[in-house]
Amino acid sequence: MSQTASTPATPAPPPAGAEPDLSGQTRNLALALFAFTITFWAWNIIGPLGVRYTGQMGLSSSQKALLVATPVLVGSVGRIPVGALTDRFGGRIMFPVLTLASIPFVLLVAVAGNAHSFPLMLVFGFFLGIAGTTFAVGIPFVNAWFRADRRGFATGVFGAGMGGTALSAFFTPRFVTWFGYTMTHVILAVALAATAAICWTWMRNSPVWHPNTDPVMPKLAAAARLPITWQMSFLYAVAFGGFVAFSTYLPTYLKDVYSFDLTAAGTRTAGFAIAAVVARPIGGTLSDRIGPRRVLAISLAGTTVMAVVLALRPPLELAAGASFVAIAFFLGLGTGGVFAWVAKAAPAERVGSVTGLVGAAGGLGGYFPPLVLGATYDKLLPQYGVGLVLLAVVAASALVFSQVGIKGSDRSARHG
Repeated sequence: MSQTASTPATPAPPPAGAEPDLSGQTRNLALALFAFTITFWAWNIIGPLGVRYTGQMGLSSSQKALLVATPVLVGSVGRIPVGALTDRFGGRIMFPVLTLASIPFVLLVAVAGNAHSFPLMLVFGFFLGIAGTTFAVGIPFVNAWFRADRRGFATGVFGAGMGGTALSAFFTPRFVTWFGYTMTHVILAVALAATAAICWTWMRNSPVWHPNTDPVMPKLAAAARLPITWQMSFLYAVAFGGFVAFSTYLPTYLKDVYSFDLTAAGTRTAGFAIAAVVARPIGGTLSDRIGPRRVLAISLAGTTVMAVVLALRPPLELAAGASFVAIAFFLGLGTGGVFAWVAKAAPAERVGSVTGLVGAAGGLGGYFPPLVLGATYDKLLPQYGVGLVLLAVVAASALVFSQVGIKGSDRSARHG
């Protein structure tokens, strides 16, 4: 299946030598941002209720870490084929399809929760990860709508849709209080259906986008051969992985370390996510001006320092709150910087495939830290000290790699 220039989903290409009509870029960026936000809320609906599930099911620290991390797995690995399919079918098709595909699993998570079944929660949470794959749709979709000198800005604004985690952290526990556990999931399912309808009705592919009909596996193999793919995968695993790990596990962390209840922990997690969301477009915009390499230097240096500060367990409320907001801001800068680098360095026809691979690495970067936090709780260092020290070591390593391990210009080096 492919879209031709005559379909309403893809505007007709401009005559030879004429400038493409990109007048719809703002509307399409806004629609992509909206869809990404809602699907990210769905992707993160288990994390804010982790404390509830722990009490109901009597979960150990390792089990609750596995529960909140499981949706991240499919949301990560699934980005690889989704990115390649976006190169072929375009965002106007892929956004509605993936949004609709997420609905059954949002509802099935409610079924598992009502049954107090940990195995069913893992199974349905695994497939709930479909909602997290929309990231690999949006990056190539908005990338095609903007000129090269504004792609850092565009991908940064789109990436702010990870604020869906803030919405989930803040509203999901409150919705459960206001409307009930089951109805909360029904409301989100309705929101997903409405989002799919909105995207199908008003979203359009860029006039400069053309379907890449190469077979998926060779296309992924070609993207995997680009050094930029693996370089950005490592950096994104640290930046975005750190954000995902904190945003999914922070309610549990705050309960264990600072004894917050479900609603209070959710409110503070939302503040963490908002800081990262605000920072992401700043990171993209700064990358357009000073280059993504410098943005990554600021991001990773700040993350290293703040991870050490958090390991020392700063006191409530001002010191701890400021520390979490600061590390969130630095991680958000990094996520914006990485995909500004991808937009500048990846070949245009491979952006979707590269995005899928890099996005998968970022998601996987968020899958393992909660498991490490759960497994190392109160081992060697008090509470989560070991996990935070490991984060500092990894961020420092990524800092060195970003500055000396990637050769060539960060503005145009497509092949290394």
